Amino acid sequence: MASSSGLARTPSKRMSRAQTMMVEIPNEDNTTADSELVPSSLASIAPILRVANEIEKDNPRVAYLCRFHAFEKAHQMDPTSSGRGVRQFKTYLLHRLEREEEETIPKLARNDPREIQMYYQQFYLKNIADGQYTKKPEEMAKIYQIASVLFDVLRTVVPVGRVDDQTQRFAEEVEKKKEQFEHYNILPLYAVGVKPAIMELPEIQAALRAIQNVEGLPVARDTSDDTRRERGKPVNDVLDWLSFHFGFQKGNVANQREHLILLLANMDVRKKENLEGYTEVSTRL
Repeated sequence: MASSSGLARTPSKRMSRAQTMMVEIPNEDNTTADSELVPSSLASIAPILRVANEIEKDNPRVAYLCRFHAFEKAHQMDPTSSGRGVRQFKTYLLHRLEREEEETIPKLARNDPREIQMYYQQFYLKNIADGQYTKKPEEMAKIYQIASVLFDVLRTVVPVGRVDDQTQRFAEEVEKKKEQFEHYNILPLYAVGVKPAIMELPEIQAALRAIQNVEGLPVARDTSDDTRRERGKPVNDVLDWLSFHFGFQKGNVANQREHLILLLANMDVRKKENLEGYTEVSTRL
């Protein structure tokens, strides 16, 4: 199947066919996205298949490489197809890969390693370099997710040490900036570029400043580089401080940060008769 420096990456017949014979598979003409067919035990491959579906029209060959990576990962996770629905799903995906191996060809280069690198660079320049100051935060969150998955797939296709400098540089930029565009519930706290109107509300800005006031809180003893990296976003606020000391999950911290800001803003704004010059949350809530 997908080639890497001329070496075939075809799933072995013993690995795939023998395990999945005589199993009913979904209709290959069905419009249901393959990412929606993923068994719960293989949930971690769903984002890879979603990316394949997203870029299908733009570059069918790279979409095929993404699906191939998803198939390999699924087999590593459950090599005997013992999980519920796994055998059926792997059979379906294998049939699709066999068809796409014949139907898709590289558009940008002569081989798959170069094809996926060139596509990754195009995707970065078009959607990230040019889009980060014009697209909405929720759009950029999706774009960064796609870029992260693409690079993961790229590393399985391109031989070790053969990723070119520009691709590596773009990937490092994605890794550095993607947390600015994490999915959020209501408040895009770390977005750059176009910001929704809610972030311009004076009560939201005042609440944000309030939780960023950590003056007087004890400084952590452990200030090693590793610990700082584990803190996640470099935001110096009360939630960040609590997370640093007590090791909360990053997703929980992000949710509580939004909740606290909205709570402070809502409680405080109801006491304001005049919003003009509104810059601080009242010390008496």
